[in-house]
Amino acid sequence: MKLSVIMPVYNRERYVVSALRSLVRQRDAADLDIIVIDDGSTDGSAEAVRSMMRETPCIRLFQQSNMGVAKARNAGLRQLPPDAAFVSFLDSDDISLAGRFKTDLARFKANFGLELTYSLMTLADRIDDERLEPTADSRTMTLRGISLGTALFKRGLVDRMGQFDEDFEQAEDTDYLLRVFETAPNYELVDAVAIYYRRHAGNVTKEHSGRVRNHLRAIHKSMRRRKADPSLREVQGIFELKSPADWQML
Repeated sequence: MKLSVIMPVYNRERYVVSALRSLVRQRDAADLDIIVIDDGSTDGSAEAVRSMMRETPCIRLFQQSNMGVAKARNAGLRQLPPDAAFVSFLDSDDISLAGRFKTDLARFKANFGLELTYSLMTLADRIDDERLEPTADSRTMTLRGISLGTALFKRGLVDRMGQFDEDFEQAEDTDYLLRVFETAPNYELVDAVAIYYRRHAGNVTKEHSGRVRNHLRAIHKSMRRRKADPSLREVQGIFELKSPADWQML
């Protein structure tokens, strides 16, 4: 059973090895395939990835000029192998919890019709990169936010959804997840943490006004889609970030 994880990277030399280590330690859960898309990094991100690849053949690196995260995610989708049964994502500064995939894949095995699991995330401002855990003095918050890293998709659902909307410079994940849940897939909300979301000065979501503007734009597009197609569902009771003010947490 092959599980492909798509990781866009842009100038994350400091964090990307920790992110990859958090995935590689879960190789016992599935035939793991890690697709890294280096989106024109100008630091040592690509070489940091290559240093991991020398001992970990399940990591594949693809490089392109800087085109933004939506195009990087789509580049990852185009590299999905035909036999990938499951797809997930991880941002290059986040940490995937040990055992996360094993637990989620067991849910799919128990429920053949399941198409998506969607878990919790813990925001942390300090992470021990050796232990891959928040430090004792880290400020943390656990919630069901908007993060592709907390989702595990059955391949058929990803194929039906198509590409990310490349008109979004930010909040492409919001738009994608809204599109997914509008179609009323067979999903399970998991009350367990899937990722540690690393809060730091370089987070793209620190650009608060732009993030909120694009988030609201994604919601508006969802409203237009549902007005045009009554078969689409309103997305309620899934995300805990409900107002622009809540985005200050990210």
